[in-house]
Amino acid sequence: MSENDTPPNDPYGFPDDLKQLQARLHQAHADYQTLCRTLPWSVEPLPGWPGTVHPHTGEVTGGREPSPGYTPEQAAEEKRLWDLVRELSIGVSTHPYWATPERGPELVKARMALKTHQDVLAAVTGLAEAA
Repeated sequence: MSENDTPPNDPYGFPDDLKQLQARLHQAHADYQTLCRTLPWSVEPLPGWPGTVHPHTGEVTGGREPSPGYTPEQAAEEKRLWDLVRELSIGVSTHPYWATPERGPELVKARMALKTHQDVLAAVTGLAEAA
């Protein structure tokens, strides 16, 4: 196989820097989602509201506890991670590689293939284990 041939399991021949960017984007998005699961439901302090009592069963549904809002540290970390996700998304989507595939269905297939590329997923696993 010559240097310019792509392996059969990599028909798109994604460059390493693009695969690394996509892996970092996956990891940053996962970190952002993990953080968001720990944050209060409201950025600003807000009162909660009572749920609705079902007239026959007495079960209470809906309602919210009061939100203390984000602490300055939580707000800063949320902003930092969201900015990182945005920056990496832009880096992936504007990478020079995307001028190669023909516009249309093939380009969409290539973009989707990058997200699940074995090297990208392996790098994400390695990033997660290193963290």
